[in-house]
Amino acid sequence: MAERGWDELDFIMITGDAYIDHPSFGAAIIARLLEREGYKVGIIAQPDWKNLYVFRSLGRPRLACLITGGNLDSMVNHYTTAKKRRSQDVYAPGGKSGLRPDRATIVYSNRVREALPGVPVIIGGIEASLRRFAHYDYWSDQVRRSILLDSQADLLVFGMGEQAILEVAHRLHEGESIGAVTEVRGTMIPWRGKPPEAAQIIPPYSEVAESKRSYAEGVWQQYQEQDPYRGRVLYQAHGREGVVQNIPSFPLNETEMDEVYELPYARTYHPVYEQEGGVPAIKEVEFSLTSSRGCHGSCSFCALTFHQGRIVQGRSADSIVREAEAVVTSPHFKGYIHDVGGPTANFRRPACKGQLKRGACAHRQCLFPEPCPELDADHSEYIQLLRRLRRLPQVKKVFVRSGIRFDAVLADRNSGFLRELCAHHISGQLKVAPEHVSPAVLKRMGKPGRKVYDRFVEEYGRINKELGKKQYLVPYLISSHPGSTLKEAVELAEYVRDMGVNPEQVQDFIPTPGTLSTCMYYTGLDPRTMEKVYVPRTQKEKGMQRALIQYRDPKNYDLVAEALRLAHREDLIGYGPKCLIRPRKLDRKGKRQGVQARGGEDRKHETRSTKHEVMTLRGKEGKG
Repeated sequence: MAERGWDELDFIMITGDAYIDHPSFGAAIIARLLEREGYKVGIIAQPDWKNLYVFRSLGRPRLACLITGGNLDSMVNHYTTAKKRRSQDVYAPGGKSGLRPDRATIVYSNRVREALPGVPVIIGGIEASLRRFAHYDYWSDQVRRSILLDSQADLLVFGMGEQAILEVAHRLHEGESIGAVTEVRGTMIPWRGKPPEAAQIIPPYSEVAESKRSYAEGVWQQYQEQDPYRGRVLYQAHGREGVVQNIPSFPLNETEMDEVYELPYARTYHPVYEQEGGVPAIKEVEFSLTSSRGCHGSCSFCALTFHQGRIVQGRSADSIVREAEAVVTSPHFKGYIHDVGGPTANFRRPACKGQLKRGACAHRQCLFPEPCPELDADHSEYIQLLRRLRRLPQVKKVFVRSGIRFDAVLADRNSGFLRELCAHHISGQLKVAPEHVSPAVLKRMGKPGRKVYDRFVEEYGRINKELGKKQYLVPYLISSHPGSTLKEAVELAEYVRDMGVNPEQVQDFIPTPGTLSTCMYYTGLDPRTMEKVYVPRTQKEKGMQRALIQYRDPKNYDLVAEALRLAHREDLIGYGPKCLIRPRKLDRKGKRQGVQARGGEDRKHETRSTKHEVMTLRGKEGKG
């Protein structure tokens, strides 16, 4: 500050991540955007929350403190689905864990209140955005209040936040008090007294904390209003106080997106982290290009609908090429652009023209149960963008590593996108996410049926054969999702058997804030229909469902055998071609020997109890 001749800062930003000046990180985008508007911004990254002096280290800001927990919800960052502490934090220097507190947004905000009394506090980012209403918290197994009230903040910015924070900053700069900034789109405010007249009332905290049906009804009401064109103001009471959510911000247009992603980012971590080995999170994004945000896939287990929204916002091809031309000048660039995508790589534009006039449809999804007739599935513009990037002189290969929606690819019958992808943009394998194959589970997930994925697999194989390439599909699967009994888990295991794959990427469902699937997990109800949903809750059953998918791993034998017996599928224990595992062998004394899964050579291992086996699986998860 002294070197720049600054006596004070306009804003201090406090973030739970190490500072990486790259547009894949929300703190960097907001800081650079405010800087562009002429504001003086200081950043305190991963502060020692036990030391008040740290929060005073940059003085008292003129306008406000901006607080974010980081690129991940702090509880997701810290704990596995088994509630075991993770051993690494990729958003910290050297990957070291423990440099941020649990519920970081709340802790930082309360410490700022102590250290800098009277300074307006504005919270934002993924943690604040997804916990903005009363919400079920998996790690405490209870319904918590709005994070806005628990943090004692003056204002919450939800969603991506660029438009909202600029308007708030301008009004504070013009002399308005933070208490007068009450109606900005994309913000939520604490409220005392009667609800605003125009607000839609959702069930209060006291009710949703006691009644699971009320909780489910409230969640669905919130989802229905998260559209900038047809959404309405929402109010939720929390005893004597409450929270008011204003209408969401409009999606950024192409020009605005270009401006955001072409700000003068350093594109790497702050040099202060060099001595600690840098920050691991940069590795995935340093040579990747963000082309879009938002997703009209609307998967139930994904928080994108509640955070970025269903209306896809894309950058211009010219802007992305300019960024690529800057990226290739890095001394670390080896000729490979790692990704050109976003939440879903092959979504570059709104699902249909109507979304920019009337918003996303309230009672209809774009892709589920089948693609909408109005869906614009043409990939031609994306293909042309990838070709332009491939032609850059310093570029050897352009990969597409963001997830692709295979049902949207199949809906495009003209552009030849899949052939282009297989020919130029895959490094031997393509990751796709069928998630499951059981209709009962896919219905809850909001994902297309098994036949759609089978058709994609067939088309992918045919094209690669024609191209003379040996490239494989790596399916991403979710175990223990609401709706999955052991019967559905066995069905998925049989599919894995028939496909001849040995999936390494299996994710136990984690009930994260802000998703419909988390609502199902907590309430046992589908909020869209209020139908009852079976929920696997115990670590024992979750371990069995995961083990079934990875039945070929000898370490999973005990869990698989027990699951098959409980599901009354002993027919899958044997020597036939359809069996998952073989019976145990006995030695001459009648004791059990090592075990063997179908599809490989005998591999002996020490026999473990089921309890020990579940702990082994948890231990693996604990290592990240």
